[in-house]
Amino acid sequence: MKDRLFGVVLLLLCCLSVADAKVYKVEEVPMVHLADHRRYVSNPDGILSASSVAAIDGMLLALEESTGIQVLVAVLGDIEGGDCFDFAYRLGKENGVGRKESDNGLVVLLSTGERCVQFATGYGLEGVMTDAICKRIQQQYMVEHFASGDWDTGMVDGMRAVCGILDGTMEPPAEEDDLLAMILAMVFIFGGIMLVAFVVWYFNRCPNCGKHNIQRTGTQVVSVDGCMLQETTYVCKHCGHTFKRRENTLNNNRRGPGGGVIIGGGSFGRGGGYGGSFGGGSFGGGGAGSRF
Repeated sequence: MKDRLFGVVLLLLCCLSVADAKVYKVEEVPMVHLADHRRYVSNPDGILSASSVAAIDGMLLALEESTGIQVLVAVLGDIEGGDCFDFAYRLGKENGVGRKESDNGLVVLLSTGERCVQFATGYGLEGVMTDAICKRIQQQYMVEHFASGDWDTGMVDGMRAVCGILDGTMEPPAEEDDLLAMILAMVFIFGGIMLVAFVVWYFNRCPNCGKHNIQRTGTQVVSVDGCMLQETTYVCKHCGHTFKRRENTLNNNRRGPGGGVIIGGGSFGRGGGYGGSFGGGSFGGGGAGSRF
């Protein structure tokens, strides 16, 4: 009887614990950076230790001071909807992480309830923090620690890698298959060059005797009308046969409009300016996520 009563009490306590567990909405995540510009880690449930939070805040402050890039780190239990990508994307977009003129924000979300880590990049960082690089950082520095419940080591190591890539002091982590892929790419490139050279050699022959011993003796522009029609005269040094070939090439004086890419610095969005505020950066679909 006592054992049964104890079991009922334990079950009620578990139910109360589950009922009291916080399920965060995007707008409920504390924006600690707005209160103190030196803080970047929102850790409302105390999942990370104080020392780990301080270490990451220090890294991200140095990163912003040296590059202008802003990073929001959110470490939560359960999140509304359970979609880590959507939650991280909305955290970045609705808070305007990164400066408006450069969209150089990054959101790193760890949800222990959903057992996921998600990176969401602003438009201005998608070329540096590519989806592949985000995934490799998670797989090589974070997921193994998270799987065993070591939130501190996984997050500190992962953010150290993120900062190293963004400030240029660290090479992006390589995929194990990258060397093989590079070798295969070089083989294909070399093979393509050889194929083109063979085709040029094969067709560059005398139509009379078939020997590959022809010489260009002159070129004449026949017409200019958006493209140049050139007539080239060749002579075969083997049989003396003379022949002409015509070829069209684009007129290099006609050029289309050009463009460039502008990269700027960062600031976060419920506020404005540099000191403890977000500056209205925009987010697309860049980033990557991993389960553990």
